[in-house]
Amino acid sequence: MFVLEKKKSIAYLQAPALAACDFLVHAFCTRLGGASQEEYRSLNMSFREGDEEFRVLANWSKLAQAFEIPVENFLVLNQVHGDDIFVIPPHGEYFTSRDALNYDAIVTDRTDVAICIKTADCAPVLLADPVRKVIAAVHAGWRGTALGITAKVARLMQTSYRSEPADLLAAIGPSIGGCCYEVDAATADAFNRQKNGTAILRPGKKEGKWMLDLVEANRRQLLGCGLSAANIAAAGLCTVCHPEAFFSHRGSGGVTGRQVNFLMLRGTAPNRAFVLEDDFQRLH
Repeated sequence: MFVLEKKKSIAYLQAPALAACDFLVHAFCTRLGGASQEEYRSLNMSFREGDEEFRVLANWSKLAQAFEIPVENFLVLNQVHGDDIFVIPPHGEYFTSRDALNYDAIVTDRTDVAICIKTADCAPVLLADPVRKVIAAVHAGWRGTALGITAKVARLMQTSYRSEPADLLAAIGPSIGGCCYEVDAATADAFNRQKNGTAILRPGKKEGKWMLDLVEANRRQLLGCGLSAANIAAAGLCTVCHPEAFFSHRGSGGVTGRQVNFLMLRGTAPNRAFVLEDDFQRLH
């Protein structure tokens, strides 16, 4: 079970196994504690949904101050609903423009970079190897999940960083649940073609509709990569069922904000990433 915590105004969830690693900082943020108003109330972390920019900037400042992480050390991807992985090298510059960040997952062993996933129904998956000191963050919507993005990340950690499956810890944050995620037949077919596809789908109330369990789909991908079931934790909270705590694209009818989920390896000294002329551009 995840634990609800609070730093200053920021309410967030933590996975106990990740929280027990003193070399990590992580949070599955709620929508609570920010400056945004109306549909975006209150901790909206996305500039792209129609919220006023100065309020989103204020939200990032609140998050940075609460966790004592420089705002320029948060890295946010464009999240294009694919399965490409952005690998941050341990040293040097790692991106030159906003357009260079069209990915849906990040893997790194670099310290002091908070790797972020924004969500409003899609599943955020955080992974850590406490032995090799490698971390990953995955944006797993239905398209990325159907492409096997979470398994792809776990395998990359094993092949490129020599992570042992038994050492990997994984946490799946709040997302739309199987109780609320109704999909069409074409979407269901993308999962029926996979191993264990029938275990994550059940018939919907309407003809030609199916209920998809996105969390279970990603959990099974991790199990398929050799992770222990005991090392995979899920928040068990549906973003549609809990609109007071989470943004939900489907639950709101499409007009809503985004919460952020992040993971960072603690460093011993400032490790400033290559930054664009305006630091905040990296957050858009």
